[in-house]
Amino acid sequence: MSYDVVIVGGGPAGLSAALTLGRARKRVLLCDAGPRRNAAAEHVHNFVTRDGTTPMEFRRIARRQLERYPNVETRDVSVEEIRGERGAFVVRPASDTVEARRILLCTGMIDDLPHIDGVAALWGTSIFQCPYCHGWEVQDRSFGLLARNVEMLDFAIFLRGWTSDVIALTDGGFDVPSDAHDRLTRAGVRVDERRIVRLVASSNHLQRVEFVDGTPVGLDVLFAIPAQQQVPVVWSLGLTHDAKGYVQVDEMSRETSMPGIHAGGDLVMSAQGALLAAASGTYAAAGLNRALTMELATNGVLP
Repeated sequence: MSYDVVIVGGGPAGLSAALTLGRARKRVLLCDAGPRRNAAAEHVHNFVTRDGTTPMEFRRIARRQLERYPNVETRDVSVEEIRGERGAFVVRPASDTVEARRILLCTGMIDDLPHIDGVAALWGTSIFQCPYCHGWEVQDRSFGLLARNVEMLDFAIFLRGWTSDVIALTDGGFDVPSDAHDRLTRAGVRVDERRIVRLVASSNHLQRVEFVDGTPVGLDVLFAIPAQQQVPVVWSLGLTHDAKGYVQVDEMSRETSMPGIHAGGDLVMSAQGALLAAASGTYAAAGLNRALTMELATNGVLP
């Protein structure tokens, strides 16, 4: 079967892209097999008209709205392989093989969670990445920031906008320079450079942080920005990435270094969130659609 566009990934970016391309009268296949990056989150926040919606409900509503467009097809399948060239891609989902003129990657990223006992169980309930997404619900509680490097320490100061009780935790990973320590102190942020042993929970919520030595620190919430990596199908394409590991795209068309393959959402940017991913997916779809329409029209392919 042949499509104008195959979208890989069905989160906010992919769903928004499918809507944009569907309304542009392109024949679209949306492939989505997860796992969902925000599966652990209880609600989607900071998304106008959808604030407080669960991730599953968000996707259900989006898919229901796509049903209005008969030229958009959704499948709960993973994409195992992409090969070919612009105008003649061959895509191999788990079930069969399809052809596409263009590919739009909206796969998101894989979070490499900190290797600390207790992190995985608390991710999404007491451990968060974005205060815009979750800060309101936990405001005025005891916050911790797990900093991976010196550059991240200022994020602890930023968290003061949601609470007066913030501590920066380095897990013994680096020495805090004296000027950074002074800046944090002036902002009302404590610093603890001890190595962490485990996070202790009560009723599935963070209670305290225990260290290799000394007194534990009581905390309600921990913020962490983990390292990320691309999903295997993206890595397999050999695309150009920036210094931080995000896929590089053309500013207007959102085309990657491989002609005919476009990208949008978390895999192209460090500023991440459901609303931002949706906007990026829409922008990528619009750039792709313009390029594809101009090509088809000038080649006399459009009806």
